[in-house]
Amino acid sequence: MKIKSAQILLICVICVLTSQAQSPYIHKVFDYRPAPGQYVNKLPKYEAGNTHEDMIRKVEEAIVGNKKGLVTLGAYGGYIVFGFDHLVENKPGKYDFTIWGNAFYSNPALAAGSCEPGIVMVSYDANGNGIPDDPWYELAGSEYYKLETIKNYEITYYKPDPDKIPTPHPNFPFLSDTSYIKWTDNQGNIGYVALNTSREAPYYPQWINDETLGFSGAKLANNGVDVNGTGQYVQYAYPWGYADNHPNGNIRSHFDIGWAVDEYGNKVHLPGIHFVKVYTGVNQYCGLWGETSTEIMGAEDFHIQGIDINALTVQTDALPDARVYYAQGKLHLENFDGCYCTFFNINGQIISSFQNISSNNIYETNLISGVYFLKAQKQNAVKIFKLVIY
Repeated sequence: MKIKSAQILLICVICVLTSQAQSPYIHKVFDYRPAPGQYVNKLPKYEAGNTHEDMIRKVEEAIVGNKKGLVTLGAYGGYIVFGFDHLVENKPGKYDFTIWGNAFYSNPALAAGSCEPGIVMVSYDANGNGIPDDPWYELAGSEYYKLETIKNYEITYYKPDPDKIPTPHPNFPFLSDTSYIKWTDNQGNIGYVALNTSREAPYYPQWINDETLGFSGAKLANNGVDVNGTGQYVQYAYPWGYADNHPNGNIRSHFDIGWAVDEYGNKVHLPGIHFVKVYTGVNQYCGLWGETSTEIMGAEDFHIQGIDINALTVQTDALPDARVYYAQGKLHLENFDGCYCTFFNINGQIISSFQNISSNNIYETNLISGVYFLKAQKQNAVKIFKLVIY
C-alpha cells in the first residue's frame, strides 16, 4: 500500500465527531457496593455523613464520560453497575466495548505485574424502562470453563471492632493487623483482609451501616505469586475476558458481547447491551500489595459514531514532533510520549485505543484502503491526525 503522510485536520474532523448526540462512554452509575479494601473510602473519597447516593454521585464524577478517574471495588465480590445512553451493539466477530482499569505489566513478556481481574456481567434493557432490572449474563472469559473457577461462590465480611487488639505479622512488618476484617465463605473457609501500614484504616465502607457485607458470584483461581518470599507479589494476567486484567489499549482488555452465557453456562445471543456490572473476581491477599481489588476508570463503546471532544482544547502546536504512519499491517506512532490515543475510521467508529504511550510504539492492525483519524490527547491538549491509505 502507498501511504500518504499524516497531517493535522481540525475543523472537518470535529464536525464528524460531534454529529452524534450519543456518547460512547459511561452515561450513568446505578449502583456501587465495594467489598472492604485499602482504597475503599478513598477512591472515591468518603466524607462524614455521605450516603449510598452520595457515593454513587462521586463515582459518576470520576468515571462518567471520558474523565478516566479511578474507582476501587475492594476485595472479592465488590461491584459497580453502570450503563450507556444507547444500545451497545453486538457485532459478530468484533470486540464491542472496553473497560478501562489501572492494570500494568512489570514483566510484559509474561503478562505479569498488577493484574486484578474483575468478572463482567451484561444486561439488555428488554423491558425498555432504562434501569438494570432485566436478566444478567456473564461474559465467559478464558477461565469460565476451568475446574479451578468456583461457581455460586458466596462470601461474608464482618465489620471490624474498632477496639480489637491488632495482630501484626511476625515476619512482615508492613502487615500491622493480620486479623483486621474477618470473612467466611460457603466453601468452609475463614480468612481476613489484613491492615497494611501503607494504607490507613478504615477499609470497611463507612456509608454502609450493616454489620456484615455479603457477595456472591463466580470466583477465579488466585493469580498472585510471592516471587521471593518477602511479600512482593506478582499477579499474572488471565488470557482474556476480565476487567483490570490487562493494560488499557491492549486488545485483551476488550470485550465481545458474543461471549455472554446464562446462569447455566449456555450461550445466549443478545442484540446488544445497555448495562454492565463488574465485580472483583479473585479472593486473595498479596502481601505488601494488600487485597486484590479490581479498579475501574471508565468504559467505551467501540461502535457508536462520534467521540466526545467538546470539553477538550485543540492545540495545533501540541506534539510538534509526533508522526503516525501505517506499513505492512502495523500502525507506527512516533514521539507520542505520555499520550492517550484513539484510532478511528472516517465514520467515527473506534478501531482501538492506546494509553501511556512511550516514545515509539508499533501496533498490529490490518487496515483496508480508506481514511482514518488518530486523536492524540496529552493533558488538556489534543491533536488530530489524518491517515489516508490507498
